[in-house]
Amino acid sequence: MVNSKIQAAEENLIHVYNRFPIALDHGEGMYIYDTEGKEYLDFAAGFAVTGLGYNNRELNEALKAQIDKLYHISNLYYHESCGEAAKELNRVSGMDRVFFTNSGGEAIEGALKSARRYAYTKQSGRYEFIAMENSFHGRTFGAVSVTGHEAYREPFEPLVPGVKFAKFNDLDSVKALVNDKTCAIILEPLQGEGGINLATQEFMEGIRAICDENDILMICDEVQCGMGRTGSMFAWQGFGVKPDIMTMAKAIGNGIPVGAFAMTEKVAEYSLKPGDHGATYGGNPLACTAVKKVLEIFERDDIVGHVNKVAPYLTAKLDELVEEFDCVVQRKGKGLMQGLEISRPLAEVNNRAIEEGLLVIQAHGNVIRFVPPLIVEEKHIDEMAEKMRRILRQ
Repeated sequence: MVNSKIQAAEENLIHVYNRFPIALDHGEGMYIYDTEGKEYLDFAAGFAVTGLGYNNRELNEALKAQIDKLYHISNLYYHESCGEAAKELNRVSGMDRVFFTNSGGEAIEGALKSARRYAYTKQSGRYEFIAMENSFHGRTFGAVSVTGHEAYREPFEPLVPGVKFAKFNDLDSVKALVNDKTCAIILEPLQGEGGINLATQEFMEGIRAICDENDILMICDEVQCGMGRTGSMFAWQGFGVKPDIMTMAKAIGNGIPVGAFAMTEKVAEYSLKPGDHGATYGGNPLACTAVKKVLEIFERDDIVGHVNKVAPYLTAKLDELVEEFDCVVQRKGKGLMQGLEISRPLAEVNNRAIEEGLLVIQAHGNVIRFVPPLIVEEKHIDEMAEKMRRILRQ
C-alpha cells in the first residue's frame, strides 16, 4: 500500500527532487522516525544542516519564546535578536559585517553582488569571476552560474556572463585565468556536492596571494563545510587563510531557514550601499534567535572540540571499510565531512541504506557522503559502520 502522505506529495508538488520513498515524522538526537515508526540513524543531517541533532529542547524553547514575541517585522527597523546574532556571528567567523539571508543560495547571490559592487565603487572595470570545477554554490541564477558542473548550468544558459572555471587545487590553472577584469575568486575550502574534495594548504595560500597582488576579492563558500564540521568553526580558519567575503547557511540555524554573507571592513567600505540589496525575510527575529542560540550552545558545549575528538574515530572506521571491501575505492574529506568513493551504483547503496535504517547522501564522483549531526558519538559511528558492512556485502 502506498503511503498516503507520499502519494499526496507526488500528486501536488513539482517533481524536482529525487525523494526516497519514506515520509519522515519526527526526530530525536541522532535518529529520525518515519510515519510508520521505523528508526533511521542519520548520517546526512539534512545536508549538513542539523549540527545539534533533532529536538534540541533548549533551541526549541528559545524559538517558541520568540514566536510569542515577534517573528517578522520589516527590515526597516532594528530588533534585538538581529543585532546580537550579527555580533556573535562576526566574532566566530572573523568577519566585520554580516547580512542575513534565507538560504545558502541567497548568501551566494549577496556575495557575488558585493564583489561586483566593490569593483564598481572603485571604478576598476572588473566584473569577472573565477570559480572552480566540480564546485556547487546553489540553484539560484547567480549561484548556478558559478557552479562547476555543466549538468547544473546547461539547461539555464545563457547565465551570468564573465565566469571562468579553474581546476580545484591547481594554482597554475587559476593564474592562467586571472586578468584585469577579474573581480573575485570563489571556492569552497572543502567541496561537498562536488565529491568531498579538500583544498590543499598551498592552494588556499596561493589563492590568497593572487587576490592580494591583484586587488581581487577571495570568496569562501562555507555553507556546508562551515560551523565546526571540519574541526574549526569555519573551514578557512583551519588553513589560516582569511577570505574577504564568506557565505554561511545550513548549520547556523540548525534547520531554521537562515543564511548569511559576511565581509571584512575593507570590503564593506566600498561595497553594498543602502538600496543595493535586500531580503524581506532576511534577518527576521525567529531566524536570528536560532542563530544566536545555536552559537551559544556551540560555544558552551564546545561542539568544535567534540568534533575534533570524535572525527578521528569516524576516519578510522571509514578507513576500515576501504580495507575490507574491494568496491570501496578511497576515503575523502576532513572532520565530520567525509566521503567514500565506491565502484558500485550509488542508487543501489542508497536504497539498501534506507532498508537498513541509515540515512546517507551522495556526491559527485560516485561518493557516499557522511555528514552526521555534530553531536555524533563513537557508538553511533560503530552502528553506522556495521550497517555499511551489511549494505556493502549485498
